[in-house]
Amino acid sequence: MAHTELQKVPNESPGTNESDRRLLELGYKPEFRREMSLFGVLGISFCAIGILTGMSSAFQTGLFSGGPLGLFWGWNVCSLFMLFIALSQAEICSAYPTMGGLYFWVCKMKPDRPILGFCTGWIYSIAMTLTGTSGNLSTALFLASLIEVGQGVTLTRVEIAAIAWGINILSGIINTVGTKAIGRMSTFNIWWTLAGTFVLVVTLLVKAPAKNSAKFVFTDFENFTGWESKGFVVLLGFIQAVYTLEGSETAGQVAEEAVRAEFLAPVAIVGSIAGSWLIGLAYMLALLFSVQSISSVQSTSFAIPIAQLYHDAVGPKLTLMCLTFICLGQFMAAVTAFTASSRLFYALARDNAFPAKKTYMRLNRFQAPYVGVWTSVLVGCAISCTYIGSPIAFNAILSSAAIAVMLGYLQPIIIRVFWPSALSSRGPFHLGRWSWAINAASFAFTIFICVLFILPTSHPVNQNNMNYAVVSVGGLMLIVGLTWVFWGRYRFKGPVHTNIHIGEEQSVDGKTE
Repeated sequence: MAHTELQKVPNESPGTNESDRRLLELGYKPEFRREMSLFGVLGISFCAIGILTGMSSAFQTGLFSGGPLGLFWGWNVCSLFMLFIALSQAEICSAYPTMGGLYFWVCKMKPDRPILGFCTGWIYSIAMTLTGTSGNLSTALFLASLIEVGQGVTLTRVEIAAIAWGINILSGIINTVGTKAIGRMSTFNIWWTLAGTFVLVVTLLVKAPAKNSAKFVFTDFENFTGWESKGFVVLLGFIQAVYTLEGSETAGQVAEEAVRAEFLAPVAIVGSIAGSWLIGLAYMLALLFSVQSISSVQSTSFAIPIAQLYHDAVGPKLTLMCLTFICLGQFMAAVTAFTASSRLFYALARDNAFPAKKTYMRLNRFQAPYVGVWTSVLVGCAISCTYIGSPIAFNAILSSAAIAVMLGYLQPIIIRVFWPSALSSRGPFHLGRWSWAINAASFAFTIFICVLFILPTSHPVNQNNMNYAVVSVGGLMLIVGLTWVFWGRYRFKGPVHTNIHIGEEQSVDGKTE
């Protein structure tokens, strides 16, 4: 790259100076105020992972597929490999701390294959929108369970969908207020998660009328799937752990809003997984020692099955308190998914990879890309309507979100495994000689999980228990592929530089055409 005088920008600290300088070197002029500290960025990833909420929402998946045996060992195995994935992402994020995250990393490392960056950006932005939608419906289901436990009233699907609409809109309002509000909420979420875990664990262990033995917690096998293979059933329980731990990379989506982004963003990516591993383990053990009847949870009439576990273990009054902790955490997690999707829309539009470029790059006075925010809200409300007609179809759409996230992870990892020299520069966070081995392990695990996510979870398979995620993912891939063929390949050539000192004609790898 030819030497150029760096563009002067307003700064607030030496960390801001360095981060803006690196952003200018990558071809972008700073557009956002750097208002996020380590706790704000770390909180974004903690929010997105939502350890209490993800585990609470998906706990029954592992409980019915392998039971305590599958849950405990699956959690630790998956946490280790998700940590490897986080380390892989953190190394790339440190070198390229920009808002596009996974999308920009792929574009930067393989500038000769713009289709890879385009598809990564589209798949991941759709995944984040669907993740936010899923989180908001889960919040509505927690609220429905609170009403069932407190008032004895069972809400209809129409009423639950209406609540989800309201939560989608509230998520949009919070994101419209901007970076500072999201940063404060994310910082608060760290303390809420720590305090909530402590309260829930203590409540379960103190109030449960009967405590399970260590033998039950670490070795009991349960199978409500109909499959005969014990190993396969345990593997199906891995879905719960991976679903819970997705989201650490969200810190990369706010890199242009963070002080010392080249260091804090990768630390947040890795730290959120490491912290979630430990917090989730403590919470899981409390649930397993306190569960009174797995068959009772399996046959529950509550909107969220874990509400039955709490109801049996701590009684109705304390169940209301516990579900409130989880419900608020679930809402904050869903809010950050829309934060990520709106920033992705902005990054894609900036690079001509998304329609209506000027519209999606608009920032309001709170420095929020509000058009992307409300696009996410609109899509979320539309998808929530499908829950009224068919929960099976709705679950298929949202299951595809979890797979799409893993597919988004896969693209930069593939490049690091098969083209290790593609990462031409390193940031302050790097893996040294362990880099290729960690990326190879991440690659193998991601492929394994993507296959596992589309396998049928019940036997015999029929139209009511079929895993339609494969159809949903196939549809998503078809949409993205057709968009590239008929629109993207004519418009998208790679990241478009906004730093005028680098020049509009400069290619993505820094060489002037």
